[in-house]
Amino acid sequence: MQDPRAILITGASGGIGGALARAYAGPSVRLALTGRNAGRLEACAAACRALGAEVRSEPLDVVDTQAFASWVEAVDREWPLDLVIANAGITGGLAAGNRSETLADVHRMMSINFGGVCNTLHPVIPAMQQRRRGQLALMSSLAALRGLPYSPAYCASKAALKAYGEALRAWLYPDGIEVTVVLPGFVDTPLAGHVAGPKPLQMTAERAARIIRRRLRSGPARIAFPILLHAGMRVLAGLPANIVDRVLGTVKVEIQYYE
Repeated sequence: MQDPRAILITGASGGIGGALARAYAGPSVRLALTGRNAGRLEACAAACRALGAEVRSEPLDVVDTQAFASWVEAVDREWPLDLVIANAGITGGLAAGNRSETLADVHRMMSINFGGVCNTLHPVIPAMQQRRRGQLALMSSLAALRGLPYSPAYCASKAALKAYGEALRAWLYPDGIEVTVVLPGFVDTPLAGHVAGPKPLQMTAERAARIIRRRLRSGPARIAFPILLHAGMRVLAGLPANIVDRVLGTVKVEIQYYE
């Protein structure tokens, strides 16, 4: 399958989103990039232009439903989108001395990690249905496979994305739209820098972007990596809950919220 030529990426101001933008950038490629940090977003856009891509960038907040929908629809009218990568998100969990998440923490996590993805995809779905083609990628996490005691709301938001993406794939398949749920493990990004604890098989954002780009070409239902960590999480998910709870309780992890 040929690489898409008109691509929208959220969370492009850093991490995996920025690495994906640079991985796709090249002559004849149109990139619509958004993120909340205007300075980092413009640096990413400049790097993509230097690689030959035509770029539209706009600093936006994915929880601003109306503003985001207006921008996505305007981009799609000018550049009918082949691929939308809903990547924007935050991390969070239990920090030192804080053994609970507030209700506000939970709502904030869900509104950005899950609601922000819905805000990204829904404005473009009707147009893709009319064209009977297109591809959507939802950035979940291996943390979606089993709830972890140090990041309850984060795991819940990523599990919601996994289930939602699976449902979207079945719903949109008759319309010729491919939907892929991406479940990365630990990636060396500013987000990961706010996690103090074991990060097995961590890889660079550039390597993660190469894996995602290569595998999206075939339109799979799921992209999960690294293989060994994916296998380990599936084993954990299949073991008796009381055993896994005791094992996970011995792992010392502290997380600070980061956007």
